[in-house]
Amino acid sequence: MSERKPIRKAVFPVAGLGTRFLPATKAIPKELLPIVDRPLIQYAVDEAREAGIEQMIFVTGRGKSAIVEHFDVAYELESTMAERGKDLSILDPTRATPGDIITVRQQVPLGLGHAIWCARAIVGDEPFAILLPDELMVGNRGEGAGTGGTGCMKQMVEAYEDVGGNLVSVLEVPREDVSSYGVITPGESRGALTEVRGLVEKPPVEQAPSNKIVSGRYILQPEVMRTLEGQEKGAGGEIQLTDAMARMIGTQPFHAVTFNGRRFDCGSKTGFVEATLALALEREDMGEEVRAMAERLLG
Repeated sequence: MSERKPIRKAVFPVAGLGTRFLPATKAIPKELLPIVDRPLIQYAVDEAREAGIEQMIFVTGRGKSAIVEHFDVAYELESTMAERGKDLSILDPTRATPGDIITVRQQVPLGLGHAIWCARAIVGDEPFAILLPDELMVGNRGEGAGTGGTGCMKQMVEAYEDVGGNLVSVLEVPREDVSSYGVITPGESRGALTEVRGLVEKPPVEQAPSNKIVSGRYILQPEVMRTLEGQEKGAGGEIQLTDAMARMIGTQPFHAVTFNGRRFDCGSKTGFVEATLALALEREDMGEEVRAMAERLLG
């Protein structure tokens, strides 16, 4: 196990315009919209840190500088809070070790695969993680820190230490929903691990190889960058990460990790509201009040 390179870097594709949330996202990046009192990007970064990842690479676009500022020192705010005797520990998760927040620009919206390729110089020759902040992953309660149990990326890093190669997180969905996602062709299974024999992006329901969808978390070997380099556009006229991963099957170990937890699709308004309600209900400081509020509204 010791010869496997550790997962030290994570790429966050955050260049999207957030048009589904206009007008809220006209001036504010969608990744900074809060689920209760933490921005979406904070949940993803916390998940990466829990998994032992040190460097956060944001693939950004125009108007997204506020994401980086969120993880910077806010001198005026902190000075004012300190003068008033307020607890500054609430800001601890927003602090980054100098040099561990890195940004690159994706100047043209050519898809997820292109966004990942934009980080090639920073990734270098190391395996790396990818976290899509729109997908809020909450581990089932038990051991672990944060909003629930062990986070999705930590579960994946533990699997990587076992089998190496490339990994994706998957969840099972009703078969009629598969055409909205990347879907795996499954091979042999062992516990939460399933061998990946194929990948297809947004297949018609009748052609889907399974109901196991790729759910926004990846650990990939650096060779994927070479694959993306000359890749043609795929579904939707974009450079699809799924296509690049599919071409690597058979050349390196490839597994899916069935996530022990819940996924909230915060790229949609209803998913965003669901996540807000679910996490608010679980909070010790407000859960009972929110439950009473919901019952009152539904009554």
